[in-house]
Amino acid sequence: MSLLSLPHRNFLQNLFSEADCLLTPEEMVVYEADASRLEGTPLAVVRPETEEQIIELMRWADTERIPLYPRARATNVVGLCVPQQPGIVVSTLKMDSILEVDSDDFIARVQPGVITGDLQKRVEQEKLFYPPDPASLGISTIGGNVATCAGGMRALKYGVTREWILGCKAVLPGGKTITCGGRNHKNVVGLDLLRLLTGSEGTLAFMTEITLKLIPKPESTASILAGFSNLEEALHAIKIMFKAGMLPAALEFMGPEVLAALQNSRTVPWPSTVTASLLLRFDGSHQALKADLEKAETIFKACNVLWSTTGIGKEEEEPLWDVRRSINPASFKVAPDKFSDDVTVPRGRLLDAVTGIRKIADKYSLPILTFGHVGDGNIHVNIMHDASNADELTRATSAKKEISKFILSLRGTLSGEHGVGLVKAPYVHLQLSETERSLMRQIKRVFDPHCIMNPDKAF
Repeated sequence: MSLLSLPHRNFLQNLFSEADCLLTPEEMVVYEADASRLEGTPLAVVRPETEEQIIELMRWADTERIPLYPRARATNVVGLCVPQQPGIVVSTLKMDSILEVDSDDFIARVQPGVITGDLQKRVEQEKLFYPPDPASLGISTIGGNVATCAGGMRALKYGVTREWILGCKAVLPGGKTITCGGRNHKNVVGLDLLRLLTGSEGTLAFMTEITLKLIPKPESTASILAGFSNLEEALHAIKIMFKAGMLPAALEFMGPEVLAALQNSRTVPWPSTVTASLLLRFDGSHQALKADLEKAETIFKACNVLWSTTGIGKEEEEPLWDVRRSINPASFKVAPDKFSDDVTVPRGRLLDAVTGIRKIADKYSLPILTFGHVGDGNIHVNIMHDASNADELTRATSAKKEISKFILSLRGTLSGEHGVGLVKAPYVHLQLSETERSLMRQIKRVFDPHCIMNPDKAF
């Protein structure tokens, strides 16, 4: 039986079709949690198909003071979609149309439920390119990517999601609509509300349409997977590469614990003497790629590379990147549970960060996996543990807090691309002052005076 009152149920059932208004516990159970494994209590789940439905829902929910939780495919790992306060989950899965791809204006207009990978395939048919590539791009949506300002492996060269958002239509609590930006690649009129909404984690408004910037698709790509005998040599190679004027499209790092996890879960191509690895991708013209590969190989040899392999074109490159995509499933063979963080540090402090995290792992006798987009200082930190073991859970929680403080001591940040959600909310005060958080809360009240949009998240 739904916890909603009869008048509330009647309103939702009149606004949405029977198939798009879920009220029973059995229908709503999947909407209780997201990839963080945290759980909440949905009062109802609705699946709007039109902006008009969103407007009516936002007007009604604001009047009735009922929390709303925007949600797409719930791939985030920070509890961003979890209805911590009982409220209504608003799924965007039926707002999944690619409305326009314009090869003259170099833009795409999409609804929030469009899967990122599907959009990329569509624009590539026009020889266009949408670079943001979060690891979950095959299942995550543009709306979710915008809500968290998602990054990805190509963020080193192309930046994160905010660099690729030109405009949006959004509905505010109370039902008013706004249009931010448009299809112009430059626009400096007024305050940048578009950037404010991007990364706001669904706490300010509900986006119904998003306009994305596109560029010409690179002629070709090539990748190198290289193995080193220790962390120092691998991370030193990154410094030398940047100083040589090279900028890969993607530059990934895998630490010793990650390589061990991969070796225990699948066949790996590198020899057992490899304890740290770099995975790079270059893109551009065929001639430029040849020069980049030759230069990278020369740098690696100077940095005592033990082993490397090169792939040119999608067919040869995919096996190399499949190694990187295998980290998440491999991690759960190390332990059944994990705290998944994505901290960032200044590029010059990468070695300090990784070695310091390893010392914390030793201190708490826990396996902690470090890997990620080190080209832009973004390190994924997986604190592996068994949550059913009270002592391990306590140690993992303590390690998480110590790592957060340590990263901030290096002038780093608590999140590079996953957002804050519920998981990181207890630690935000370590990075943001009370004055800064107070300003953010005041901004939220301007957009959402009754705090119905994804309450208790982000800040």
